[in-house]
Amino acid sequence: MIPSFLGFGLLGAACLAFTEKVSPVPPSHVLLLFLGMTAAPDVSTLVALMFATTFGSTLGSMIWYTGGNWLGPDRADAAVRRFGKYIFLKHATYQRLTVAYRRNNFRASLIAQLVPVARTYLALEAGVLRLPFVPFAIATMTGAFIWNAAFLIGGYMMRDSDHDPVTIGFRIIAIVVVAEIVFLVALRHSARGEDKDHPSGETHP
Repeated sequence: MIPSFLGFGLLGAACLAFTEKVSPVPPSHVLLLFLGMTAAPDVSTLVALMFATTFGSTLGSMIWYTGGNWLGPDRADAAVRRFGKYIFLKHATYQRLTVAYRRNNFRASLIAQLVPVARTYLALEAGVLRLPFVPFAIATMTGAFIWNAAFLIGGYMMRDSDHDPVTIGFRIIAIVVVAEIVFLVALRHSARGEDKDHPSGETHP
């Protein structure tokens, strides 16, 4: 499938980034490393890929944002509870994302693009909370550019490296997995802190 998309050049790369953002398959870091290694013959093409994939990623986030805006809090929560397991989104993770998001919307939107689970699904909660569209879009685009550029550059550098690209790729993926675990642990502590600040039965301001 990926080679077919790449036959359309930058548009195909943007479509792949969009698909990755709407669906967790294929993993973005694997896709971007592959694009950097195979679809960027020179630096100018590499830069173009950064912008094309950022556009696709951001557009994918807007789909989630629109869906959350349409569903609203109750229906979104019920949908995640019922169908989240099919898209690798646990209901508990969704709840922690919600708690963390309410504290600092812009910073969370930006940082979320650097964490695998959050970068895909936090936009859903942004829509549920009906956050201002423009700040959310700017933060999402900025974070997506940083994420995409890092892996595209990594793939581009591995192409001519004397080291085994597969080994390097697995090391990078391991780092991403560790970062995701750290993020989820931080969310767990954030949620516990929120529970202490707002005991059961106490209404939030």
